[in-house]
Amino acid sequence: MTGVVGQSGLNRRGNVHRTTGETDVRITLGLDGSGRCTVNTGVPFLDHMLHQLASHGLIDLEISAKGDTHIDDHHTNEDVGIAVGQALAQALGDRRGIHRFGHFVAPLDEALVQVAIDCSGRPHLSYGLTVPAQKIGSYDTELVKEFFVAVANNAGLTLHIRQLDGVNSHHIVEACFKAFARALRLAVEVDPRRAGAVPSSKGVLEQAGG
Repeated sequence: MTGVVGQSGLNRRGNVHRTTGETDVRITLGLDGSGRCTVNTGVPFLDHMLHQLASHGLIDLEISAKGDTHIDDHHTNEDVGIAVGQALAQALGDRRGIHRFGHFVAPLDEALVQVAIDCSGRPHLSYGLTVPAQKIGSYDTELVKEFFVAVANNAGLTLHIRQLDGVNSHHIVEACFKAFARALRLAVEVDPRRAGAVPSSKGVLEQAGG
């Protein structure tokens, strides 16, 4: 982890370059940013959602991805999620001094979505969105869950997503990303009372993949 948790001037960053036979993804992520975002995944709706993540999470994001979108968006969507999760894990390091837990309920017109996060190091997703439309533009709405599976598994997040209301598919998904962004922001921010200690009674948080 770059920077020292518990002190001013944090610069917690993650850099990931993921290549497969289907995709080539590059990401730079800064947790202590101002929401600057330069994203081009080749999947327009995913780009729109990543802008929500950056803007409302105050995370600086630079993402470029090339994938087999001539087939469909599945591989690019999943691999961007994997890279985002890996970059988050890098930026969090041993997770010292953070609040660890975050929770937010985001409204968007008639839609209302609740997200709770524990930066536990133990991946888990409980997903409760019911999106009426099969597609938003050209984006398959079933890929929303796949994105968050990839993020949670690779960042080591316990993640609960609940839809409390909503009938418009775009509103539901966008409210989800906004709630995730704000909950993540709360969870990863520095708790001055922790004084740099690991936020666990065990004295250590398990790392993703460990």
